[in-house]
Amino acid sequence: MERFAFVIHPLDVRDVARKFPFTRFLPAALVERAIKLLPPLKVAHITGIRSPYAEAEGWFVSCPLTARQIMSLPAAYVTEKIVRAGRLAEELGAKILGLGAFTKVVGDAGVSIARRLRIPVTTGNSYTVATAVEGTREAARLMGHDLATATVVVVGATGAIGRVCAELLAREARDLTLVGRDEGKLELVADRILYRTGRAAKITTDIVQALREADVVITVTSAVDTVIEPEYLKPGAVVCDVARPRDVSRRVAVERPDVLVIEGGVVAVPGDVDFHLDFGFPPKTAYACMAETMILALERRYESFTLGRELSTEKVEEIAALAKKHGFKLAGFRSFERALDAAAIEKIKAAARRK
Repeated sequence: MERFAFVIHPLDVRDVARKFPFTRFLPAALVERAIKLLPPLKVAHITGIRSPYAEAEGWFVSCPLTARQIMSLPAAYVTEKIVRAGRLAEELGAKILGLGAFTKVVGDAGVSIARRLRIPVTTGNSYTVATAVEGTREAARLMGHDLATATVVVVGATGAIGRVCAELLAREARDLTLVGRDEGKLELVADRILYRTGRAAKITTDIVQALREADVVITVTSAVDTVIEPEYLKPGAVVCDVARPRDVSRRVAVERPDVLVIEGGVVAVPGDVDFHLDFGFPPKTAYACMAETMILALERRYESFTLGRELSTEKVEEIAALAKKHGFKLAGFRSFERALDAAAIEKIKAAARRK
């Protein structure tokens, strides 16, 4: 039996109330001060993961800090909290540790954490990219967009995930725009894409203008607040939101029935898996970053597969092949915590045509 662990944390104080219901009646600032005092906890035992080649079990272990705290507190303090969660994983018998949500972006993106643990660490970002691009391609097709002729935008293109998403999309998209806050970093990404694919990508720091022209969007910033509002999007647009917390405002779901928003990286896990934790997904499905940790355990690849801020297309393609081998696959589409079937997508297409 192969064993792994995955670090989770509350995105905000509402998630704390899932574990401690009484906290919903307390001020948010008080809840955040209180959870800072908590040690890491074993949240759930993950059972039933089975591929044709191996079986695995794992644990969710908590880093008791909200997303806002992880991004605002000193990096050394946050890293120490994550390391303590990793040591709990070691005590439980895990052979590899996955970093979830904002624990993977703090500091040097997992490198220092791996150095301080006896087990390898992965961020899951390679498989996140693989599933985001695959899901975006399929969603675009269903909405009638051909990536070769569509206007494609990557928001957060200077980040680890956004950069490789852009490079993979550049193989198909002739009209590609990179969006970020730092023009100099955007130029470096565009130069890399030109060198590796021969495609000349446009760059901009004006997210609103870029989105108003976009047919297909992948968004993957590290923003704590939403960056995409309903008035920014054109009718019929497809948006793959890989970020956690989400980049896309919930207002889009209410005000823009003519836009398809999907959650990036929703994956079906092989076997009769039970997470013993409700994180908002249908049974037997998980985030791609979680799945990468499981895949590496099933493959007995106990190594720090994805670490730091440099991703490679080679690793993305390798983990995608291993996922296919072990029976992991995209689990359809979800949008704002609800499943999207073919009829729902047709309804969105019809709304777009009426605009």
